[in-house]
Formats: sequence, C-alpha cells, structure tokens
Amino acid sequence: MTGQRIVVKVGSNVLTRSDGKLDVTRMSALVDQIAALRRQGTEVILVSSGAVACGRRELTVDHSLDSVEQRQLFSAVGQVKLVGLYYDLFREFGIHVGQVLTMKENFQPGEQYENQRACMTVMLENGVLPIVNENDTVSVTELMFTDNDELSGLIAQMMQADTLILLSNIDGIYDGHPDDPSSQIIPRVEPGRDLSQYIKAEKSAFGRGGMHSKYTTATRVQNAGIRVIIANGERENILTDLTEHKEETPHTEFIPCN
Repeated sequence: MTGQRIVVKVGSNVLTRSDGKLDVTRMSALVDQIAALRRQGTEVILVSSGAVACGRRELTVDHSLDSVEQRQLFSAVGQVKLVGLYYDLFREFGIHVGQVLTMKENFQPGEQYENQRACMTVMLENGVLPIVNENDTVSVTELMFTDNDELSGLIAQMMQADTLILLSNIDGIYDGHPDDPSSQIIPRVEPGRDLSQYIKAEKSAFGRGGMHSKYTTATRVQNAGIRVIIANGERENILTDLTEHKEETPHTEFIPCN
C-alpha cells in the first residue's frame, strides 16, 4: 500500500470492550499501525465509530431519553473524548489530526460536496490525518447514514482512494456461519459475484452495521473501481499484516472493476 491513499473504517465493535467501554489499548495499537503506514508513504483517512459508546460510558442520565435524544447527547459528549484520545495517541508520533463531522446531504453533488472534498484534500496535502465520523448531533432519522460502513464507502469514492479497509470483529465473509468449523473465508470476490446467500442481515452489538452493510458497501465501492478489504480489527497488527503478509492474513478482498 506504499504510495497509496487508503480509507480505514473502524467499527464500534472493534473499539469497544464487551462491557461497552472504549478499548484504549486497541485504539493505541491501531494508531501505531496507521503511523507505520504513513511512514511508508501511505495517505490514510480514518473513519471512526465510537462516539456514542464513549458518551454513554462518560455520562450518567437519571431520567428517560428517547432514542434520538440519547444519540444526540451521547455523541456530543463522546465525540470530544474520542477525538481527544486520538489526538493524544497520534501526537506521540508527531502526527496532526483533524476532525471531519459530516452528514448524508454533504454527499449530494454541489457546493457542500466540493467544500468537504477540498477540506480533506488540503488536510492530506499538509500531512494532517482526517478523522471522519457522522455528525450524530444533527443527523437523525432519514438524514442518517445507514452506518459508518456506508459513510466510509462514500468517503473512499469522494477522495478517490485506492483501497477501503473495513475493520470488523470478524475475519471476513464466510461460506457458512462463522461459528461453524467447516465454514471457510471467501478470500477473493470478483466483480459481479453475488454473495448474498452467505450474508445475514444482523446488526453488530454496539454499532448500527453488520456484515450485510459491509457487503453492500464493498460491492458498491468495488464497482467504483476501488479495492475493498474486510478484515478483523481485533487481530493484533491487522493493518501491518494486510500490508506485509496479506496472503497469510485472513480477510475478504473485493477486486475492483477496471
């Protein structure tokens, strides 16, 4: 991936522990790997979930809130903590980060689209690592992305990335149930291949996505000419291994259309 531009999407299930709290150790490990990629000359855009999970653990509310109020409140509080942690971790490597909070309407053709692309372009040109998340304080109901898988796919296309890496808590797409010992990972998906028979529409534990969402995003981005990799963000050194030992590292790769 040397000399390439990649988008790395990290889901809530990767960034949170089983109790729902932020896994700072894993965050630190991912930052280490992203820093290593940058030293090799790779441009990285990070799409990170975790704001709502951060806020939910940061704030105790003693009265009932509806789902929209919860999302707005916890994301507003949690996004500050999340980006603050990224700031501190990347600063150890001398890497400047910039926050990009976006909404679905920003991806419609027009001035907002061009402004967002220009902002992220100038960040990359000046060595700043963009950290992207949905602006959950104002994005509700029909204004929301399906999840950050969809968002990362749109960012990859907007920024003409070479590769989109979707980090989940599973190694890739299997030809059966992942818990079945006889199931095997599908390592390579050529354009036009239909894997829908292997995909269940299940949501992840802490996020809004799931493998169905990742498959939908991967197919769309693949058709736009961008390589997509689905891999396990809970694996130690996953980004490094995908770069240096890809053949031995479990993952599913969507081969881009020419």
